[in-house]
Amino acid sequence: MYKANIYVTLKEGVLDPQGGAVKKSLHVLNYTGVTEVRIGKFIEVWLEAKDPETAKVELKEMSDKLLANPVIENYRVEMLEVE
Repeated sequence: MYKANIYVTLKEGVLDPQGGAVKKSLHVLNYTGVTEVRIGKFIEVWLEAKDPETAKVELKEMSDKLLANPVIENYRVEMLEVE
């Protein structure tokens, strides 16, 4: 069995209104040193696959088709084998 941590972030230059709202709120709370906030997603996936290569291929397919929007988002997959 494999466990994957998938980190999804907006691509550079894509507007992040949620991040902007959080930045404004942080400034209201006197965290004025905050210059930028970008909001992303963290997804954990456990899957069974016959080998690590098959798991990597499946995780890439999952990310491209559903977990991330490749047009506006980047993603990074960290995978490890678990019992």
